Amino acid sequence: MSSVANAPRESLPKANSVKPGSSVVVPTDGIEALIQALICRGYEVLGPQVRDGAIVYGPITSSRDLPAGWTDEQQNGKYRLKRRRDGALFGYVLGPHSWKRYLYPPIQKLWSADRSQKSFDIAEEQPQPAKLALLGVRACELHAIALQDKIFLRGPYVDPGYQRRRQSLFIVAVNCSEPGGTCFCASTDTGPKATSGYDLAITELLTGNDSKLLISVGSGAGAELLSEIPITAPSKLDEEAAAAVSARAAARMGRKLETGGLKELLYRNVDNPLWDKVAARCLSCANCTMVCPTCFCTTVEDTTDLTGSKAERWRRWDSCFTLDFSYIHGGSVRVSAKSRYRQWMTHKLAAWIDQFGRSGCVGCGRCITWCPVGIDITAEAQALRDSEVVKPGLETPRSSHDTANP
Repeated sequence: MSSVANAPRESLPKANSVKPGSSVVVPTDGIEALIQALICRGYEVLGPQVRDGAIVYGPITSSRDLPAGWTDEQQNGKYRLKRRRDGALFGYVLGPHSWKRYLYPPIQKLWSADRSQKSFDIAEEQPQPAKLALLGVRACELHAIALQDKIFLRGPYVDPGYQRRRQSLFIVAVNCSEPGGTCFCASTDTGPKATSGYDLAITELLTGNDSKLLISVGSGAGAELLSEIPITAPSKLDEEAAAAVSARAAARMGRKLETGGLKELLYRNVDNPLWDKVAARCLSCANCTMVCPTCFCTTVEDTTDLTGSKAERWRRWDSCFTLDFSYIHGGSVRVSAKSRYRQWMTHKLAAWIDQFGRSGCVGCGRCITWCPVGIDITAEAQALRDSEVVKPGLETPRSSHDTANP
């Protein structure tokens, strides 16, 4: 029997008493009511599911679609699914996909043009996006979305497509209970607990047969949604248990990144020979940028039909690891793997701070997990730091290759 059925009547909060900043408790099976309430409000619900040997994001129509009882193990260049000993709905880490693909699609038509006598009629692509509800957004991913908001919604260059998708977005965050072997969000101050940027935030409390969800309310829309879901007021034990979940996750990070003075460290070490060492392993495959939730480099592709009467312009994700990305008249600015890796890491951890006010890394660890040769950005940063204190005659600082293959 659920905790709602057992709760004293006076412990049931009134719908209009649930306000942003408050918390409620819902039985684990109440996640179904939450999903259906979102669907009834016209949202397309996207959430985690098991597909193709990984946890990926996709359409959710029922709680049965969630990865109950599954987790994932991650290390340098390694990922595998594994069965849990319990039925946790959100007991996984992170898969290869980020929410970026739904707010800033990999392929997007910008405009089309049709020949009209001796000129062209140009039509800007302005589709009306579906109302999206993201279910299962981790704290690190909330920070990634906030970073992309800053880039695409503020300043003189607003991205209209991103703006349209973002306006109707509903976010259900999930506080992390199971950090992976490549996670380091505690180092970047982006997790594991969600603190802002959500409508609702769930902490899954696994207590045997009485598992439940503590839900924190982050917006008026979130409070309104809970009016259709059976809720109880959280006890002090519930709140303490939720705090303990986040504390345990923070203490079990698989990686650590020392961020103090990191920007200056990278700027000082442009010519450090360690870049040659990492370049010898880097395949320039661009996996790290494709899985990164904050990278936003793109290219444009113009197409036309055989008659020349119709043309289209498409925007596609690109990467600073591709040779053509830095091509200007006369050749590429960054012709070597060394220069491209150095550009990516220095921009991500240093130049972003100058451009956008904070680092472009949220500590999700995807770039480490999905690098086919296991390059570890945290180990490379530490190797640069160690290289400044190594005395002549001592061994060379260890990079991620040395760490992965002792």
